[in-house]
Amino acid sequence: MLTHNLKKSNGDVFLYYERVPENAYIFAHWVGRQDLDTVRRGGYAYLDMMKEQACAKLLNSHKELIGPWDIATDWISTYWTPAAVTLGLRYMAQVLAPGVYGQMSFHQLHQHIGNLLEIKIFENEKEAIDWLTSLPEPNKSTVLHN
Repeated sequence: MLTHNLKKSNGDVFLYYERVPENAYIFAHWVGRQDLDTVRRGGYAYLDMMKEQACAKLLNSHKELIGPWDIATDWISTYWTPAAVTLGLRYMAQVLAPGVYGQMSFHQLHQHIGNLLEIKIFENEKEAIDWLTSLPEPNKSTVLHN
């Protein structure tokens, strides 16, 4: 079970997230429809975790995401991604949403941030975990802090 969750004003959980033991990676599982507010709240939650302890790897799962979220692309590409990279993020395993609109939103974002992170796309979480855990830890001296 994931250790943290964020809820919409109606009480529905839109994001489960946790730092996997040994700081192996941060795991984020998005649920349902997203908007700019939910994406920002989730993004800030990741950044807060990385401020507490740098983590080079993120598993971002959209397997239960519904619909598009491209309204947040500008914020993710101009604010969140540069901030996350500054805090040490280097690798992102992306599990695609089952629907075409969520997939299109991610592919649009990938065009904007693909040069900042090593991003690999997966159909399921097991393959994403296998890839992330196979990666070496980055040299700690290359991780920048605010």
